[in-house]
Amino acid sequence: MTERTLVVRPMTRADWPWIQRWYEDETLDRELGPLDDEWLQYVLAAHSGVQLVVLDGIDPVALVGCAWDPDGHEHAITDVAIDPRRRRNGLGRATIDCVRSWPGHPPTTGWVAFVDQGNQAAYRFFSSLGWAHRGLDEDGMHHFAAGATQASTS
Repeated sequence: MTERTLVVRPMTRADWPWIQRWYEDETLDRELGPLDDEWLQYVLAAHSGVQLVVLDGIDPVALVGCAWDPDGHEHAITDVAIDPRRRRNGLGRATIDCVRSWPGHPPTTGWVAFVDQGNQAAYRFFSSLGWAHRGLDEDGMHHFAAGATQASTS
C-alpha cells in the first residue's frame, strides 16, 4: 500500500451534504445513524469534543467523532465513518493515527473507544490496531484503550 498524506480539520455545516450521502449506506446508517438536523446542530455547537473530517487531497475519506475528557486522562473516539466506497483498504488505521495526532485536541494521556456488542467489524478493527480490550463497560459496550502516543508507522 502506498503512503497516504491525510489532512484533518473540524467538520463544518458545508460538509453536511456529503455526510448525508454517506449515511445512505446501509452499514453506516445501521451502525452509526441515523443522522438528522438535530445531530448536526449538536455537533456544530459542541465544546466538549469535535467531529473531524479526514481528507485525502480534497476528498473527504473519513468522519471521526472525538469526546474530550475534561481531566485529560482519556479522550474517546465516539464514531468512525469511512467513505463507503473506500472501505477495507487501510484508511481506518491511517485515519485513527491522523485523528489522534491532530493538534487541536486538549492534552490527554490516552484514548478509548466504546464498541457496541453487535458491531463485530468495529471490534475487529480496534483489536487490529492493538488497542487493549478492557471488557464490557456498565452499558454493555466493549471498552478499548490505547496510550497517548503510538509507535511510528513509517
